[in-house]
Amino acid sequence: MGDYVTVSAKIPRRLKELLDRYGVKPGPVIRRALEAEVRRRVLEEVERELKGLVDKLSVVSDEEVAELIREDRDRR
Repeated sequence: MGDYVTVSAKIPRRLKELLDRYGVKPGPVIRRALEAEVRRRVLEEVERELKGLVDKLSVVSDEEVAELIREDRDRR
């Protein structure tokens, strides 16, 4: 298995009692929640970067794009 670290969080006592009552193991739930949050933030970052690229590419004319494609094909 991979390299692990421990994280902790304080939760209300009542929530802990309910977790115990229903046999909910917090580790897997926390892991899934953290993975989902990181995935969401990575996607947001990619969207921001993509928007920046789209903004930069919008100033490139269709003729320039066609010329670059032709040059690339000629090099192959």
